[in-house]
Amino acid sequence: MKRTLLLLALIAPTLFAQSSSTPAARPNVLFIAVDDLRPELGCYGKDYMKTPNIDAIAKQGMVFDHAYCQQAVCSPTRSSLLTGTRPDTTQVWDLFTHFRTALPNVVTLQQNFMNNGYFVQGMGKIFHVGYNDPASWSIPWVTPKAPIYVLKESLSVSPLKVEGEPDDTVNQALAKEKPKKKKKASLASDEDGPGTRGPAFEHADVPDNTYQDGKVADLAIESLAKLKNRKEPFFLAVGFIKPHLPWVAPQKYWDMYDESKIALAPNPFLAKDSPIYAVNPNDGEIRHYHGIPATGPFSDALARQLKHAYFAGVSYTDAQVGRVMAELDRLGLRDNTIVILWGDHGWKLGEHSGWGKHTNVENDTNVPLIISTPNMKAKGEHSAALVEFVDIYPTLSDVAGLSVPSTVEGYSFKPLLDNPNLSWKKAAFSQYPRATGKTGAGALMGYSMRTQRYRFTVWVGRKDHSKVDAIELYDHETDPQENVNIANLSENKELVASLMTEWKAGWRAALPQN
Repeated sequence: MKRTLLLLALIAPTLFAQSSSTPAARPNVLFIAVDDLRPELGCYGKDYMKTPNIDAIAKQGMVFDHAYCQQAVCSPTRSSLLTGTRPDTTQVWDLFTHFRTALPNVVTLQQNFMNNGYFVQGMGKIFHVGYNDPASWSIPWVTPKAPIYVLKESLSVSPLKVEGEPDDTVNQALAKEKPKKKKKASLASDEDGPGTRGPAFEHADVPDNTYQDGKVADLAIESLAKLKNRKEPFFLAVGFIKPHLPWVAPQKYWDMYDESKIALAPNPFLAKDSPIYAVNPNDGEIRHYHGIPATGPFSDALARQLKHAYFAGVSYTDAQVGRVMAELDRLGLRDNTIVILWGDHGWKLGEHSGWGKHTNVENDTNVPLIISTPNMKAKGEHSAALVEFVDIYPTLSDVAGLSVPSTVEGYSFKPLLDNPNLSWKKAAFSQYPRATGKTGAGALMGYSMRTQRYRFTVWVGRKDHSKVDAIELYDHETDPQENVNIANLSENKELVASLMTEWKAGWRAALPQN
């Protein structure tokens, strides 16, 4: 007995040293981006949507009901999210500027993980097409080549046949058609003339991997098997393009929905007393597709058909997400992997007479955000806290135990993953540019502040923020669809003044006071 105790006394320090020096396995990251995805999913209470795979992630994670992007168009929102900085810092307000122009040495989200020993791989649409950032990947980012359309009737009216490839064949072809002055524009746009992009939708009886998203899912599945055998943890970014236009999907996803039961937008009109440029119903990218009226409202039949096509695109991408998640589970990687799914901005499906993004309204700035982390305490819950896309960078880093560069302008919402009801940000901030004001004044920027109750948007000169062209105010308790601008009502004078003070204080003053 004495010998046993003596032996234990001698070896115990060694055993303790070995166990305490063995680091816990750092979590992997599966980073899923979806283009043009509204928070119109089953897990957001929309039971008519067929999104079982995204809903399954939500059951194992947390759904953020009040997440907001910083600018509702592809390149600005992705540049902001992936650098953790706001559009006025990235100076990306359009589709033609790379964030490295203004921020040549910025450390992106992926780079932060690489710098901390992660193997980082990406595929599909992560950065805006044509504006990849090679420094952000351990190996070159790739996107499979795939046809845009497969039906003969679609191909007969489409000038562009292929999407995918690292140089983005489609986007580069479109860019060549634009006048040079368009490339130099400082405003976000997506214009190349009505009827120049083929049909707005297609549903063909083909396998999932006929189109790009199916091929991206194939590549993600293939990559996960290889990543499992690496010594270092991985950060795998998987970008799905649908439901971005054109809304193409295999027939079986179209068949999931009864078009006659699809409800049309309840507010197909511009908000009362809002500035005329707040939403331009004739400025949506959908107008560039074959068969879509160049101006004016859509018929109810066309509107319902377009919503049907959008829903089919959502369910198609949901199925690809499910395939990737199934492989993550099969490989035994799920328990130690952070899974995050986000849509880069919202989208209007007839609301405010719009069919696109490109505004500061709730439909465009409110985004889906779902995150699941190993051993999280609040699985399956929702948070009503105001969070922003610039917060994703510090949050993922925080969950993985990484510090972040001082340049990051977001705030980690990791505490919400344990307690979704914490008192949090006072406001979320978005912005959108316009070429001219209501009086013909020069270029404007609309800076929008979303509090728990109000959306408050101030339109100011791009160069001189003291010149206010218009103000919008919507009360989400009485007007959640933002149908009536109440900023100019005399009874709201004090409220507008109070919100203006809060708006001027900016995002730093809105951070949690924990």
